Amino acid sequence: MGAHTPQRVLVTGGTGFVGHHLVERLRDRGDEVTVFDAVAPRGAALSGVRFVEGDLRDGAALARAARGAEVIHHLAAVVGVDQYLARPLDVIDINFSGTRNVLDVAVRAGAKVVLASTSEVFGKNPAVPWPEDGDRVLGPTASDRWSYASSKALAEHLTFAFVRQHGLAATIVRYFNVYGPRQRPAYVVSRSVHRALNGRPLVVYDGGRQTRCFTFVDDAVAGTLRAADEPAAAGEAFNIGSMVETAVGTVVGLVAELTGTTSVVDVDTATALGASYEDLGRRVPDNAKAGRILGWRPRTSLRDGLVKTIEWARADDRWLALPDSGAA
Repeated sequence: MGAHTPQRVLVTGGTGFVGHHLVERLRDRGDEVTVFDAVAPRGAALSGVRFVEGDLRDGAALARAARGAEVIHHLAAVVGVDQYLARPLDVIDINFSGTRNVLDVAVRAGAKVVLASTSEVFGKNPAVPWPEDGDRVLGPTASDRWSYASSKALAEHLTFAFVRQHGLAATIVRYFNVYGPRQRPAYVVSRSVHRALNGRPLVVYDGGRQTRCFTFVDDAVAGTLRAADEPAAAGEAFNIGSMVETAVGTVVGLVAELTGTTSVVDVDTATALGASYEDLGRRVPDNAKAGRILGWRPRTSLRDGLVKTIEWARADDRWLALPDSGAA
């Protein structure tokens, strides 16, 4: 790719974990960035960026924030196991209705859209690694466990429909277990680091035998930017994730090693999260398409990414003081 021409960019969810990192990269490469989010920015990392506070379900407010935008990165969503078990209605409403508003605004503005989606859309399909056109295998609609996967899949359906019916230039990126600095302590890596540095036992669920493909946030952001900048990406979906499969117990053990922690406890998900929660044994992307079209591949090893995450966390007292969002 050649030299970057600065653009006017709107980022929904720009104060969130991946969004914050993306906004910094956009700003640092010279783009004029506006963040639209219901949560005010934390700290000074968003200096030089316009912030508009608002709810995605308010289409008029979103349209005002998007005025003049050439690219819209749509990252705003309700995310996390604790959230979709506690707030399934908000998950569906914001992830679906909010996405519809973003797409409507983009068509009127003539802006390109990059929709941040998730590996969860594949559900519990046992045929890993999952290509972008792999089947979706989900549990019953009565289980809140599947509300997030379904809402993001509907957001993808909406996006593809806008591409086909309105000629919208839109691309979907599906993140696989992204981790790194600033992530809320509710996920495997962030929660383990948070507990370790606060002197609390680390937690594994059901023996930690589940496997995941962990992707450092800098790599995820690089893939997102390539999806926005590459013309051939329009109308396509891309898996943005490492293909290195690692047991969750191994990851927790590595955090323990790097932080000097010795205490690890095992939690039974049926007891802690309820019988309706269903974990996935394996979650592995096929990222060949991203490599072929976007020229993207993850570059950060798990150990290096954990070292960077722990180093950042040790220096951030405000993050260490956040509540632990977990079951034990």
